[in-house]
Amino acid sequence: MIEELCEGGFGPAAKYLEEGKVPCATLGVVDVEGNLAVRYAGDAAVEPEREELTREHWFDLASVSKVIATTTMILKLAEQGKLDLDRPLTDAIPDLRQYDLAWAPERQLTFRDCLAHRTFLPAVFPIYTYGDDPARMRAFVLQRAWPLGPPVYSDINFILLGIAIERITGEPLSAWPLGDGLSYGPPPGPAVATERCSWRGRVLKGEVHDENAAALGGAPGHAGLFGTVDGVLGFARDLIQGKVLSPPMMEAIRTPLDHSRTCGWESAYGGWPGGLTCSRSTIGHTGFTGTGLWIDFERGLAWTLLTNRVHPTRHDAMHIKPLRRDTGEAIIAAWDRLQGRSQ
Repeated sequence: MIEELCEGGFGPAAKYLEEGKVPCATLGVVDVEGNLAVRYAGDAAVEPEREELTREHWFDLASVSKVIATTTMILKLAEQGKLDLDRPLTDAIPDLRQYDLAWAPERQLTFRDCLAHRTFLPAVFPIYTYGDDPARMRAFVLQRAWPLGPPVYSDINFILLGIAIERITGEPLSAWPLGDGLSYGPPPGPAVATERCSWRGRVLKGEVHDENAAALGGAPGHAGLFGTVDGVLGFARDLIQGKVLSPPMMEAIRTPLDHSRTCGWESAYGGWPGGLTCSRSTIGHTGFTGTGLWIDFERGLAWTLLTNRVHPTRHDAMHIKPLRRDTGEAIIAAWDRLQGRSQ
């Protein structure tokens, strides 16, 4: 059954590949029993030399790092009683805005606020243009008076969470035990190429695409994780099977805090990248490089679509949301059809 799901779900990606909209695509599907299937096609790189994609290639997961790594780390530290999700970040980072202790709004932000992106922090900011010394860039993030604005999805929320993890554990995020097929860069195997970076002057391959992540040392809270399709599926399988988080923390990632977000994850909403036909108990997350992971708890099913849509440049990259949505809907349609056939 799982092979048919993957075969049917790969149809939209095959069309994008045929039309030259993405250089490569890998689709992986896994169910609660641990059955999995993988389809892949295309080129891991088209420049400076063409390289054929394999199942063993590592993808820069970009913001999928937020859920596989940072969210999981924060919730496990909460399980261990080392932080309280509803307490301020200053419990772990007492020097946050340390020159404005009495009134700095950053000092009021909680761990849950940052997980749910319900802060005033800006959506994007070119931190890397201020330097590339990781310690100095962390100090910049902590001491800057960030402009006030409406709640938006912000990498800075997760950069702060990553710093909190480092302070609590006394180690970099890269020291956290991850499953096979997951690693902070450079990955221990062949890597898919991302962008021809104007800042670094080369095609990036096996080094983090996100400029701010690079300036922060490659393993901050918002990006930097690399993974193979089997590594991402292994995480999803273990999460569905209840092997990653305790029941209360599983409830935290599954319970919407607003119309579109839980603790760390996106929850299903109209028009989201996971498609319109998944259950309301579906969560997911995407990455700028062209990656994504979705988990439908009601069906006991997860899928990951990994592409390198920014290769060789983000400026010609196709909008990938329709591909993600069509892939999810194809998988769910095949699942429901096969379930009906088996009953």
